[in-house]
Amino acid sequence: MKKILITGAAGQLGKEFQELEAKYPQYQFLWTDVFELDITNPQFVADYFRKNQPDYCINCAAYTAVDKAESNEEMAHKINVIGPKELAQSCLTRNIPLIQISTDYVYHSDPGRPFKEEDETNPQSVYAKTKLEGDQIAMAISPMTMVIRTSWVYSSFAHNFVKTMLRLAADRDKLTIVSDQVGTPTYAADLASAIMQMIDKVEKEEVPSIKLRGIYHYSNEGVTNWAEFAKEIFDQRNLKTEVVPIPTTDYPTPAKRPPYSVLDKSKIKKTFGLEIPEWQDSLKKCLELLP
Repeated sequence: MKKILITGAAGQLGKEFQELEAKYPQYQFLWTDVFELDITNPQFVADYFRKNQPDYCINCAAYTAVDKAESNEEMAHKINVIGPKELAQSCLTRNIPLIQISTDYVYHSDPGRPFKEEDETNPQSVYAKTKLEGDQIAMAISPMTMVIRTSWVYSSFAHNFVKTMLRLAADRDKLTIVSDQVGTPTYAADLASAIMQMIDKVEKEEVPSIKLRGIYHYSNEGVTNWAEFAKEIFDQRNLKTEVVPIPTTDYPTPAKRPPYSVLDKSKIKKTFGLEIPEWQDSLKKCLELLP
């Protein structure tokens, strides 16, 4: 039975993988978070891999507090750079794939079309810079590294935009939301499912294992902005909270946000034969799970 190591198992993507465990009884999942496996400690990582002998490693662990990272660069670097570095080293030793979850924040421009994997990166925050460095160092160490860049991730688990909007709407009849940052929401359950489909297709030899390397993009289908995203949440829940669109300049934050981060998913769809849901449909599924 092949073993799949999931780091960051207590986060929203890690939790969504746990929801899939029963659907994939042919695999043994190794669930770890910082208490079970400190990915920044080279000895701990090496010992864990030696003892448990995983066949795949999916790194969901990350420092994702975007604004806090601006004043806590050391911690962001430790988790987002050193962590992938140590995992890649142990994956190389065992000759197994590392699937590194990354972010749209590494792009910071507006090409007038969805970003392709080969487009130039331009990180503008500590979070973005450390995530990009982690991607690069992992790929440099192990050729069996697959980087999946995703955007605007939410889930029925942990803290995220969808849950924040529902909480605020319970107390307010009007919310001001940024409308000039354009991108695509990603339901973490869809991302977890896509990754498991990719691994399963490799195991069934429907796709060669060499395809589990390099950079790929994944988000749900469609394009929106944060204000429209919030409005869709309220509309689907039949909430009367009014959304007032504002420019980014009216809502300054310590870390710069990408003005445009729509991702081109042609590569991952063609390579693995994935069907990706529209973001509004996935939002509906998520909202059905929330109180």
